[in-house]
Amino acid sequence: MTPSDRPRLAVRSPADLIAAVPYLLGFHPADSVVVVALSGPRITFVARADLPRAADDPSPPARHLAEVVARQGVESATVIGYGAPTRVTPAVDAVRVAFAVTGLPVVDALRVTAGRWWSYLCAEPECCPPDGTPYDAQASAVPAAAVFAGQVALPDRAALAAQVAPASGTDTGGATARAELRLAELLGRARPLDRPVGPSDDRLLREAGVDALRVARRRQRDGGSLTDDEVAWLGLLLTYLPVRDHAWQRTDGRDADIALWTDVLRRADPELIAAPASLLAFAAWRAGQGALAAVALERALARHPTYSLALTVDDLLRRGVPPEVLDGWPAVELPGVVRRRRRRRGRTTR
Repeated sequence: MTPSDRPRLAVRSPADLIAAVPYLLGFHPADSVVVVALSGPRITFVARADLPRAADDPSPPARHLAEVVARQGVESATVIGYGAPTRVTPAVDAVRVAFAVTGLPVVDALRVTAGRWWSYLCAEPECCPPDGTPYDAQASAVPAAAVFAGQVALPDRAALAAQVAPASGTDTGGATARAELRLAELLGRARPLDRPVGPSDDRLLREAGVDALRVARRRQRDGGSLTDDEVAWLGLLLTYLPVRDHAWQRTDGRDADIALWTDVLRRADPELIAAPASLLAFAAWRAGQGALAAVALERALARHPTYSLALTVDDLLRRGVPPEVLDGWPAVELPGVVRRRRRRRGRTTR
């Protein structure tokens, strides 16, 4: 689910809209149903879902998609299905029915298959021939305008997921072991996990976490990158909720936030990815990059399925909560989420 507050792209035809969708999503969709929602003539929200399998009922995911889009306060929508007609047509029909229930007008419904597009709402052979209309995305002015505006369309969703995949050439195991020894020395223990963190440890952990985050942001601002040891140290400290929440309160939708947490996520030990993956997802959601937020959450929840911040951001995405509700963050509350005020102690994977 992606709010579209990026530079405007001039869309004058179905072919232009098809050419624009990959830049609105961040990747070229396949076997997907995409809803492009508008307020007046302006695209304000884009949502994508996988096509249901042939044996599955397309109605439940269609209803969810329609409810999410309708929640944005938009005025109309275009539905585009990508893939074989046997799978696209039932999915698009189900979405159209779901939108009829919500009362949101569907301007057009299209199928894109093998370099051609068809309209489900137009039967005029002059503009919508039965054999489909061939299109060449590169013949549209939209891709050039999008690239000029700094927008990127990756080949597919797998390429987007690869951007948050573990980096090669990182001394993850050795760096994590050194970070745990450093933590043991900080807390004055024989081993870092001998006993739960107590009140006397809170101040040391928070100060270390604040300092590690400050170092990371300064290094990034100066055009450098963290060492493997610095990534492991920051990742380990983020397992303590006061440190994680300090980082969360200082994470918004800035490019610097996305770059920092992407780097830490890719280079952190798998046992330490829950916090950086969730912080990346939060930053991406705030920036209107719902697809990036989703792949970051997939990494977090695959390894840590009960991690609270990942589940919170996942819920925001699934409900289609627009990121502007947090304008002024962290001075505003997350919608539908009660933030606990009391201090928590202890190392946690929540």
